[in-house]
Amino acid sequence: MATLGDPTPRQRRFLFLRAGLRALVTATLLVVLYYVLPMSSTLNTHAVLLLVLCLAVLVAVLAWRIRGITRSQFPGLRAIETLAMAVPLYILAFAATYFLTARANGSYFSQPMTRSGALYFSITVFSTVGFGDIAPKTDAAMLVVGAQMLLDLLLLGFGVRVFVSAVNLSRRRHVQDKSNDSAHPG
Repeated sequence: MATLGDPTPRQRRFLFLRAGLRALVTATLLVVLYYVLPMSSTLNTHAVLLLVLCLAVLVAVLAWRIRGITRSQFPGLRAIETLAMAVPLYILAFAATYFLTARANGSYFSQPMTRSGALYFSITVFSTVGFGDIAPKTDAAMLVVGAQMLLDLLLLGFGVRVFVSAVNLSRRRHVQDKSNDSAHPG
C-alpha cells in the first residue's frame, strides 16, 4: 500500500489534475475580475497606488506560498499552483495600471487603451515580444513600462530561482525525514 509520500500512479494523476484545475480556475477568476471590477478612476496617482498595492499583495502572497512550498509534501505541484496565481496577477496589475493611466490621459500611449488592449500590452511587455503597435509616449508612461520590464527580469530570473530552491529544499527535507524514520523505527 502506498503512503502519502509515495502516491500510486492513480493518486499522482489525481494530484496533477487537481493542481492543473486549481491553476486554470485561479487564472480564469483573475482575468474575469479584471474585466468586471469597476475601474472608473481617472487619476494617475490612483493607478500608480493601485499598482503598488497589487505588487505589495503579490509579494506577501508569494512569500506565504513559497513558505508553503518548502513544507509541502508535493512541492512541485504547489509551485505550479503558485505560479498560475502569481503570473496572471502580476500581468493584470500592470494591465490595470496601463488602462487607468491611458484613461486619465489619452496621450500616454500611442493608441487608446481598452481593457483588452492594456492586457495585450502588458503581456507583450512581460513576454519581451514588444510588437511596437502600442508604445508609451510620455515620460510617466515610459517609467511605468520600464518598471515592468525591470520587474519582469527580476521575476523571471530571481523568482524562478526562488521557486526551484523552495521545491528542492522541500524534497531534501522529505528525503531526510524518510531516512530519519527508517533509521529510527518506532
